[in-house]
Formats: sequence, C-alpha cells, structure tokens
Amino acid sequence: MSREHYEQQLRSLNDDLLRMGALVETAIGQSIQALTNHDEAMAQEVIRSDDLIDRAQYALEEKALLLFATQQPLVARDLRLVSAIITIASELERVGDYAEGIAKIAIRQGQTPALKPQAEVPSMTSKAQLMLRTALECYTRKDVDLAKTLSAADDEIDTQTDRVQREILEVMIADASTVEQATRLLYVVHNLERIADRATNIGERVVFMATGHMADLNEQRA
Repeated sequence: MSREHYEQQLRSLNDDLLRMGALVETAIGQSIQALTNHDEAMAQEVIRSDDLIDRAQYALEEKALLLFATQQPLVARDLRLVSAIITIASELERVGDYAEGIAKIAIRQGQTPALKPQAEVPSMTSKAQLMLRTALECYTRKDVDLAKTLSAADDEIDTQTDRVQREILEVMIADASTVEQATRLLYVVHNLERIADRATNIGERVVFMATGHMADLNEQRA
C-alpha cells in the first residue's frame, strides 16, 4: 500500500469514527427523551440503533487492523494513531450500551410519573454529551490541552452524581413504594456518570496518541 493510499484509508477511518460518535450522541439524547416523555417508540429506536453502533465498531476495527497488516513499516506515530482509533471506537460502543440501558429503563418505567430527583437528569445528560463532543474534538484536533479540560468536567458530573444519588436514596427511605422506580433512576444516573468517564478515557487516549505518554487525567487533576 502506498503512503498516499494509506492516508486516504486513514481519512476514511476518521470519518467512520466521527459518524459513530454522532450515532452515539444521538442515542444518548434519545434515551433520555424517551425516559422523560414516556416514549416507548423512541426507546425501541435507541435499542435498535445500538446494533448499528455495534456493527460500526466492528467494521471500523476490522478496517484499522487491515491498515496495520498492509501498511508496513508503520512509524510510532502511525501506530499510536491507528491504535487510538480502535480504542476510541471501543469506548464509543460502550457509551452506546449505556444509552441502550437507559432506553430499556424507560420502557420498564412506562407511564409512571417521574420522581423529583429525575429533574437533574437533563442537566447531567447535557454535560455528558458535551464531554463526548469535546473528547472527539480533541481527537480531531490532536489537542492535548483541550483533552486535559475533560478532567474538571468529569469532576463536576461526579459531584452532581453523588448529590442526586443521595436525593434518590432519601426518596426511597421516605417512601418504600418508590424503591423499584428509584432503583431504576439510580441506574440512569450511574450510566450518565459512566458516559462521562468514557469521554475522559478518550481524552487520555488522545494525550497518548499525541505525545506517546499515558496520562491519568483525573490523577493529574488531584
């Protein structure tokens, strides 16, 4: 494979990764919309979209591995880049799973009125989506400084998660009839917090791709 063809294939991989990211971000928003609006049809759409996300991840990984096999020798920078694409695709696939999990909770919740702590969920969702967009922007721009800002955003979501989880537990203690619904809401909040963690993981991979050094962004924040 010529270097020119390699660069073309690499651009194609980049495009595939960003399309996958867009699918995932849409799934997050739709899962929360389904939960908020008691919209089972939208929840089912999110569940179906997870299959598309899974297939996108497999196809992208196969294409990336083919580059490894056919473009020899690869310099260290190329190896880190292709490895980053594979890793980021895997992180995005897991985010898609979290969105699917929220959609399934939306279906189980049905038309049951929301508990008060659920009012925090849209805010958490917006923050998690912004982190994901920022992480992918870091990748596109190879921007280490921007990647490092993800740590503070993750801390903010962690703090909000702790507060909302305490509020949910207080509801459960005050009214035992809410335990099942409150437990489902705990899973929703947990999934949003994990989405933020995955975005931070992408930022760490960008730092490694750009510098050759692994970084624990949360450790650097401490």
